[in-house]
Amino acid sequence: MKKTFEDQITLHNGVTIPQHGFGVYKITDPAEMEIAIPKALEVGYRSFDTAQMYQNEAMLGELLYNSSVPRKDLFITTKINNGNQGYDQTLFTFEESLADLQLSQLDLLLVHWPSEKYFFDTWRAFERLYDEKMVRAIGVCNFHQHHLEKLNTKANVMPMVNQVELHPYLTQEALRNYLKEQNIAVEAWSPLARGRILNDPVLEELARNYHKTTAQIILRWHLQHELIFIPKSVTPSRIAENSDIYDFELSAEDMKKIDKLNRNQRTGSDPDDVYPTI
Repeated sequence: MKKTFEDQITLHNGVTIPQHGFGVYKITDPAEMEIAIPKALEVGYRSFDTAQMYQNEAMLGELLYNSSVPRKDLFITTKINNGNQGYDQTLFTFEESLADLQLSQLDLLLVHWPSEKYFFDTWRAFERLYDEKMVRAIGVCNFHQHHLEKLNTKANVMPMVNQVELHPYLTQEALRNYLKEQNIAVEAWSPLARGRILNDPVLEELARNYHKTTAQIILRWHLQHELIFIPKSVTPSRIAENSDIYDFELSAEDMKKIDKLNRNQRTGSDPDDVYPTI
């Protein structure tokens, strides 16, 4: 299984997205962003994932716009904030995000969390933006299977991506199988479980065996499961380390060892708890 940093996942509408992206959650200090983004570009990252909620779209947009990497080589994702859902508000705040990111067209727009109140209205706005070619692809975050089944009752276009919390302690196997059947790409946020699984004994043993770090073992596991994943760091050495997962391959046996670590343990909220509150 030969893999490279340039590998892409093809979405169901034909658009391709880098499998290995860079997340910018909680990077709100301009000094940190000014270190992290150039380093990420230097080591080869071309996909960048932000959100209205992160309050850093403008910083990210400025750095990418002024970088030496051509726009055509970048893949940029943002998400509509929970408080900005609904048809009109989605369209209005999307324009703000586009301006902050200094773009004329976004690569991927995601619904950040499922909303009971604005469930179909928000998606109708997404379909309009997609039809008008303001976005190349549309998707959702944190949708369980039943949310997607509900969306399918009225949607003209189904999501190309579902970005969910996913890591060895929350493998989401049933949801992943459903998404594969529906041809919806799986994107993992918090692929390292916010660092909370880095001291797991099984992962530590694998790291020793492969002469890699536990973070690299985990990211390689995501890679070999054909998942899109977006690790985040502001430390240059770790940004480089997280990209250095292409010179080894986990055996099938070791992949299964990691699969068995599942505890259905979240670091974030359960979408079913958020859904009725939005």
